Amino acid sequence: MRIFKLASFDKFAQKQDISDESLRGAVEHAEKGLIDADLGDGVIKQRIARQGEGKRGGFRTIIIFRSMERAFFVYGFAKNEQENIRRDERTALKTLAPYLLNLPEEGVNALVEDGAYAEVKYNGETVQK
Repeated sequence: MRIFKLASFDKFAQKQDISDESLRGAVEHAEKGLIDADLGDGVIKQRIARQGEGKRGGFRTIIIFRSMERAFFVYGFAKNEQENIRRDERTALKTLAPYLLNLPEEGVNALVEDGAYAEVKYNGETVQK
């Protein structure tokens, strides 16, 4: 399972001190069927706790997700700053999802090489297929 983060999401995660370990944990929960909200067409919402706190007041992340294959963190927000994503944002994400989920490995690797996405690290290293 490869996990990626959109460049703008990566900046958000760094600013909010969200670790790659936390991102992996959110995907692991989704793999177990523990999805906070299924928005349809491969788009899910997962909560991530703030450092030293619970998930309730933490962050919401939007992930384009296909079990056992790949996950793309594409958007994040703090619950106290935004209640949910807008309908037009949801529509745009549902349009993006099949593109990312059906992209051949070479295409995914090109997105990483171009800097559009970064791969979430496992023990400080990226996983290449």
